[in-house]
Amino acid sequence: MKLKPLGDRVVIKMLEAEETTKGGIVLPSNAKEEPQMAEVLAVGPGEVHEGKHVPMQVKVGDKVLFPKYMGVDVKFEGEHYQVLSQKDIFAIVE
Repeated sequence: MKLKPLGDRVVIKMLEAEETTKGGIVLPSNAKEEPQMAEVLAVGPGEVHEGKHVPMQVKVGDKVLFPKYMGVDVKFEGEHYQVLSQKDIFAIVE
């Protein structure tokens, strides 16, 4: 990864949407919801708040959940990524 985010920003790559339901029903492409889960590919160094360094809570390789339509879409070396603030991530999937 050659993208290095600044501050509390995170570079993520969306995970593929499920193509079948848990019951085995195959979903057509227009019925799939946009995934809200992604893998963290790069993290910034954290931010400074009131003179103190605030470390990042996410790390490379984490699977995270975030609200739809957050962040900035970026196309880099033929791949699509999103860059968003750590504040926009609301959970790490373990």
